[in-house]
Amino acid sequence: MRIHYDPEADVLLLILRDGPPPVDAVEEPGGVIVSYGEDGEPVSVEFLHASRRRLIQPGEVSVTLQTGAAL
Repeated sequence: MRIHYDPEADVLLLILRDGPPPVDAVEEPGGVIVSYGEDGEPVSVEFLHASRRRLIQPGEVSVTLQTGAAL
């Protein structure tokens, strides 16, 4: 998984898996866009207006990944 934040567009993008580009996307209420691959599985999730929604604070980014154990 990769995470990208574009401060000019104020968009937070979570790329869940690499591979062919998405073939479909659905915009959910609240400015969340989920893109899907040919297999129907999610490829990425895009959050619009990320800093305004307090999902990210530029300059104060911290990422924690936990694997193996239930969250």
